[in-house]
Amino acid sequence: MKAPPPPRVSWPVMYHQWNWISFIHWRYPVAVVQPMVPAGLTVETFDGSAWIGLTPFLMEGVRAPGVPAVPWLSRFPEINVRTYVRDGRGRSGIWFLSLDAARLPAVLAARASYRLPYFWSDMAVRVSDGRLEYRSRRRLPPLRRARCHAEVALGAPLDEPARDQLAHFLTARFRLFTVIAGRLAAAEAEHDDWPLHYGELRRLDQNLIQSAGLPPPIGSPLVHASAGVPVRIGMWHW
Repeated sequence: MKAPPPPRVSWPVMYHQWNWISFIHWRYPVAVVQPMVPAGLTVETFDGSAWIGLTPFLMEGVRAPGVPAVPWLSRFPEINVRTYVRDGRGRSGIWFLSLDAARLPAVLAARASYRLPYFWSDMAVRVSDGRLEYRSRRRLPPLRRARCHAEVALGAPLDEPARDQLAHFLTARFRLFTVIAGRLAAAEAEHDDWPLHYGELRRLDQNLIQSAGLPPPIGSPLVHASAGVPVRIGMWHW
């Protein structure tokens, strides 16, 4: 099954590389998730359920157009808690319930420019022998107890013909929504299809989902992982 085509970002404001990413998803009742998103957005469902994702990865090569990447500032771990939504124009995208990053300048810039709920955290990503390990703990009170320690083992490649609708629903997302000056806004991210693998969750100790205002996830999650893709980020727009 073919993924939906990404939007074209003709005038990117940032270049990223989203590497060693894991997509860890649980089903949630729609009635629990819908109050978490703003007016103008409706939670998207698959098989009658909303989905909450815990998505840790390594951000690399962060730079503006025409500016070289700065080693310390351009490479850092990130993790987000997200759900999937549709706006009144029928456009699908991501609503972020929280985002944690290890670089304070990046946190402040994203909060100021895109009004995204970023938090400054002490974080690490380790890749070894087909295993991805992520650690995160928020730095500032009263949220220091918000944490995540996850280990994901890479499984077999999930080739394009084998990908089902649910895999695309959870991973082929090219738009974020935010609220700026009281109005719903969107921004696009252009990238190629993820080179996906099946993933096996070997360890998870987290309360980021609960810290975002949701009840703890129930049951075993659905896990995918990828070595990553280069990304072109567009400016937000109404």
